[in-house]
Amino acid sequence: MTGRRGLGRRFGWLWAAYAVSSYGTGLGFGAFPLIAVLVLHSGPTQVAALSAAGRAVGAVLAVPLGPWVEFRRKRPVMIAMDLIRFAALMSVPAAFALGRLSFPQLLVVSVVVGAANIAFTAASGAYLQALLPPEDLLAANSRFESTTWTATMVGPPLGGAAIGLFGPVTTVMADAVSYLLSALGIRAIGGTEPRPTRTGAPRLRAGDLLDGWRHILAHPALRPLFFNTIAVNGLIMASEPLLAVLLLGRLGFAPWQYGLVFAVPCVGGLVGSRLARRLVARSGQRRVMLTFGVLRACWPVGLAFVQPGVSGMVLVMAVQLGLVTCCGVFNPVLATYRLHHTDPDRVARTLAAWSVSSSAAIAVLTAVWGLLAAVTSPRIAIAAAGVLLLATPLLLPRRENAAKNTGKQATSLT
Repeated sequence: MTGRRGLGRRFGWLWAAYAVSSYGTGLGFGAFPLIAVLVLHSGPTQVAALSAAGRAVGAVLAVPLGPWVEFRRKRPVMIAMDLIRFAALMSVPAAFALGRLSFPQLLVVSVVVGAANIAFTAASGAYLQALLPPEDLLAANSRFESTTWTATMVGPPLGGAAIGLFGPVTTVMADAVSYLLSALGIRAIGGTEPRPTRTGAPRLRAGDLLDGWRHILAHPALRPLFFNTIAVNGLIMASEPLLAVLLLGRLGFAPWQYGLVFAVPCVGGLVGSRLARRLVARSGQRRVMLTFGVLRACWPVGLAFVQPGVSGMVLVMAVQLGLVTCCGVFNPVLATYRLHHTDPDRVARTLAAWSVSSSAAIAVLTAVWGLLAAVTSPRIAIAAAGVLLLATPLLLPRRENAAKNTGKQATSLT
């Protein structure tokens, strides 16, 4: 999490807030599937529905949030979204303590948190672009990425141990508190933030809702990257609840083992995020995105062959290590590329459109894969997702399209 280039005190507070919420999310990794399986005794269809419905409805609710965020100060929006996530997640341990926890409540909390996540992402991306000069954005995104993977490496084993010692909702409470601490960190950034100005009608218009998608779809390199990331993220996330059912249920993994097999490989994400700047400086942004966009699709099919015991744990860790290392390089380069190729007055709408589309795609694919697992088996559904992922590199931008788009900006991007 260290860097050679200092990015200032205000970025330090933003990074600290991001870190504490990331560690909370790491502790709560897979908490809702665990609660659904171990407490509410849900099957694969219900577990998949939990992930799908939360993301789908959350994405629908978040559609107007992009333009709403665009024309408001970003720090207050980020603080508000943190507090909303804190309140929603805290309702779960409260209901559990009262003996009133239910599957519908988990669905509602998933929806609220999903919508707040999208709004926070849109606001934070726009705030980061305004906070730092363009040449520092890759360094900042690499630090965020390394923090994500470090938190995912440390959090799940600790979360699994906490569940074993203190009960299944412990990590949900920790995740909730992390959002409260994040809100305090963002408030501590200080400084003044001018209110964004807008031209035209002061009220929200239909065109505002669609502007982010128009920008993405009209851009010759963002468009294929958009479809590629939606497909990759959707297929990977659609397999996650089924993998939880397979590992925790049919293969008999303990919660701490489930956390461990996803935590250890995250060292690859940390390494990848730290290498991203060097690789871009050496090979250029476009080549790095293409290379690691292809490589990250090659790993998940191996999860279809997982077996019980130590051999199964080793296989899952090996597959995850390859996957997260490639993602650790690809993700910050993509995030920086999007900011470089989006005007400041439409960043929030563009990021919200991207997040809404991703969440909706994940929801649809998760629901479809839940039905596929019910008709066949979780293992067959996981294998199908892995095979389809092998075709996703075809969606990456071709050389000539990327060349048209980078043109005059090639020097600043490499």
